[in-house]
Amino acid sequence: MKVLMVGRGVIATLYGWALERAGHDVEFYVRPGRAAEYGATTGLDLLDARRRPWGRRVVEQWPVRLREELSADHGFDLIVLSVPHHRLEEAVSFLAPRIGNATVLVFGNVWVEPAEALGALPPEQLAWGFPQAGGGFGEDGVLHGALLPSVVLGTFGTPPTEREQAVRRLFREAGFGVREQPDLRGWLLVHFVSDAGLLSQGLRRGSLADMVGSSADLREALLTVRELLPLLEARGVDLRRHRAGLLPFRAPSRLVARVLSLLIAHVPLARASFAAHSDPDAREPREICRDVLADARRRGIPVPRLEASEPLYAGTG
Repeated sequence: MKVLMVGRGVIATLYGWALERAGHDVEFYVRPGRAAEYGATTGLDLLDARRRPWGRRVVEQWPVRLREELSADHGFDLIVLSVPHHRLEEAVSFLAPRIGNATVLVFGNVWVEPAEALGALPPEQLAWGFPQAGGGFGEDGVLHGALLPSVVLGTFGTPPTEREQAVRRLFREAGFGVREQPDLRGWLLVHFVSDAGLLSQGLRRGSLADMVGSSADLREALLTVRELLPLLEARGVDLRRHRAGLLPFRAPSRLVARVLSLLIAHVPLARASFAAHSDPDAREPREICRDVLADARRRGIPVPRLEASEPLYAGTG
């Protein structure tokens, strides 16, 4: 399959590498001028857990193909759109006249309603999912991260289309398991507020990397998410359908925080993911917290813990 990754961010790079290693033809679209800046190779230092529970370490210079132009007759079978949620509108506007006959996999955070976020793209050409990977680029340009053994793919209450089935086959053939989410809208919103709770505490400490080993910080993050559950209900999420995902936020917070702290400190995959998020100036955490807080205020839902961290991201946007 001919695959185009939009951008050369963490998720695009990790999955682009995995798909190319599985035999697919992978390119990256980058903004004009960025190809020279990025260079012809990308340094990788990652844990790949597709075939080993604790992960196989990969350290290499990976040759990448970057392009700065995209026409409607590009010939790509799949376009993977995995950009920060605050850049999604811009990316959709760029792709709308250039989509051609490709399937577009929306592969990341969404806070606005899906139909609203992707309104400029034909819905019959869309597939939806969420990565199970993470990391960050170091000052030396090397991507430090972790690639988990499965991905989340889902629909909005309908059976997968032929295009969506093709995306599922692509990932399975590349060695990934597929976790199906029939209520992907609800799952995405639950994940978004989970991120808001975790990232707001990371901002207080400096970054997620600074939370490694701190059960007190993790407990505050859990309690922040607990306060946000009424916001999910106000958005129409049926929390009963997401009991398993919400269990850590409803269980005794001290116990859960202690267990999570031990896992992050001692499980290489978890530690690598947290440790790679070390940039105190990263924009996406601030955008996530800002948007969740703004929505809570519009709906009159009190979220005191998230409000307490507002000075750390009030100027975002």
